[in-house]
Amino acid sequence: MPAVAIDIGTYSVKAISGNPGAKPAIKRVAEVFNTTGLAVPTDDASIEKMALLVESVFADYDLPRNEVRVAIPETVVSTKVIPLPPLTDAELASAINWQAEQHIPIPPEELSLEYQVVFRPKGNDKQPMRVLLVGVRKTVIDNYVNLFHSIGIEPILIETQILSIMRSLQFVPEDPTTLIVHIGASNMNMALVHQAELKFVLSHLNGGQLLTKALEQTLAMDATQSEQYKRTYGLDSDQFQGKIREAMMPAAQLLTAEIKKSLQFFVNQNPKESVKRIVLSGGTALLPGFVQFITDETGAEVLVSAPFTNATGDVAPQVNQPSMTVCMGLMSREL
Repeated sequence: MPAVAIDIGTYSVKAISGNPGAKPAIKRVAEVFNTTGLAVPTDDASIEKMALLVESVFADYDLPRNEVRVAIPETVVSTKVIPLPPLTDAELASAINWQAEQHIPIPPEELSLEYQVVFRPKGNDKQPMRVLLVGVRKTVIDNYVNLFHSIGIEPILIETQILSIMRSLQFVPEDPTTLIVHIGASNMNMALVHQAELKFVLSHLNGGQLLTKALEQTLAMDATQSEQYKRTYGLDSDQFQGKIREAMMPAAQLLTAEIKKSLQFFVNQNPKESVKRIVLSGGTALLPGFVQFITDETGAEVLVSAPFTNATGDVAPQVNQPSMTVCMGLMSREL
């Protein structure tokens, strides 16, 4: 049955329709400018504004409405991986709410909680088990559901962006230790994956718009022109005598400082390990010169996500593929 995956960001709304599964068959890909600037519905007024935008995407691209999968941004989610003594499934179910109170900064009565065992020792192995906790305020989930209900859609899946990205990237235990860096317009989310296992998630409340604003302030451009110049010339020192790069450099260095903190955080916890690879996703990943800049700053191998690698169907060449990583992760989930 055809499905739709939708990822609402502050800059744009991304959507993919097709047949879901481990190898999705893509029918349509859409990215529409978000005229509201809103990514999270918080009240009736924002729900109404966002609903009109989302309805227009479904109508303009003739997207099916019967199997809709929705991503929610990491900024409204608390994601933790915690160690626990080895427990049976029944023991874990009894203990999980108490554990959530210790690790998730949301009052229990307001918490919508999901959990998953990511590692359980076998036999006489004395290691602790590790459990992934994902907590969201119930009001956040309710507002997303109400948004889609208002346009006649019942979402079948609501998932955090990072979990969708991990599925899209299809990690295997043999992969090198990798830091996922998902750069949206207004935030940057980082997830450390070691031996195909999620270790931690960190969020930073700055994203690609920080680079745009740097151009506005330094070169006295308006927002539209700044965005265009950023996307066209990026951090390429050969363009405009390097003036665009120079104007964006302080903002770019602020972003890389947060990336370096995440790398160091993992090394501090695992002194015998190192992060060998960074994978960039989100629209900012394709800025000219950006991959080389991150490589120079961190010394790691830097790759850009290619979410359509295992998909079939036609994808227009002008599609910003890294920005579709979340949607492809949603499409790849088998329900």
